[in-house]
Amino acid sequence: MMRRVLIGALLTVAVISLAAASWLWRSTSSRSTAGPRPVSAANDAPPLPVSELDASPAPGPPKRKRATKAVEAEAAGSPAKQPPVPFRPGESLEYTAHVSKLTDVASIRLAVAQRQNFFGRPVWHLQAFAHTQNALRMVFALDDQFDSYSDVTNFTSFQYELHLNERGEKVDRVLRMTSKKEPAPADATAARVLPGTRDPLGMIEYLRTIDWKKTPEVSSPVFDGQKLYDVRARLLDPSVSISVPGGVFTASRIEVRVFQNGVELKDTQFALSLANAPARTPVLLEAEIPFATVRVELLKAP
Repeated sequence: MMRRVLIGALLTVAVISLAAASWLWRSTSSRSTAGPRPVSAANDAPPLPVSELDASPAPGPPKRKRATKAVEAEAAGSPAKQPPVPFRPGESLEYTAHVSKLTDVASIRLAVAQRQNFFGRPVWHLQAFAHTQNALRMVFALDDQFDSYSDVTNFTSFQYELHLNERGEKVDRVLRMTSKKEPAPADATAARVLPGTRDPLGMIEYLRTIDWKKTPEVSSPVFDGQKLYDVRARLLDPSVSISVPGGVFTASRIEVRVFQNGVELKDTQFALSLANAPARTPVLLEAEIPFATVRVELLKAP
């Protein structure tokens, strides 16, 4: 039985930054029986029931109020100035994943689909695609897609979608983020989260925007579609040489720690390496999780 731990997109700290690791964890651990209901196919799936999901609050970072104000400013029609971002619409990054002694067991693609309006708010539409392959696919066929609609100013999440196809079982879940007691939307599940919450994909892109020399440590609440975590990232080394299939890079190595209800997840360690170039491309994710070590390497970049 496979169990879902951080979100299957891997990818919580998007993965590939986190997006990847969470998905890989779920793929190599025992899976809980609880979860969203399956549907027969993506094209003829019945609409999701109107419902609410209360995420367990985790201790939050001290800067949450600032993030909340940015979101409220957008809603009020006085958008904060969009900071520069290290990526462009249409960006597509391809990765290969190794689990313990098994190589190339999964392919992962992170994409910036476009900038668009989401119910009147400017957002980045971010996507992740994950597929098992080779040895792992023989025992666990997985074809997952994740979609994030994240604020253009701070990458807080407005909506997070999971479209899962695992061992032939299909699940579609649409989660609309809210920190207020608003009515559940007709076309999604209302996820009650802390102000300033990001999803795994938004968290990955947020980490790319950080000037780690000026800000060596950041933290954020992250909702993976089921649970709320406190994710803390800090600079370990500003200049390391990283060799992956996509090339040789000088990168900043970031330690990522994940907490739930103030307690760090047991036996889990993450390290994310971001290229020291204007694009700050995630080139390597290393993870130690229960029962496995994971290495996600950049395979191809634009």
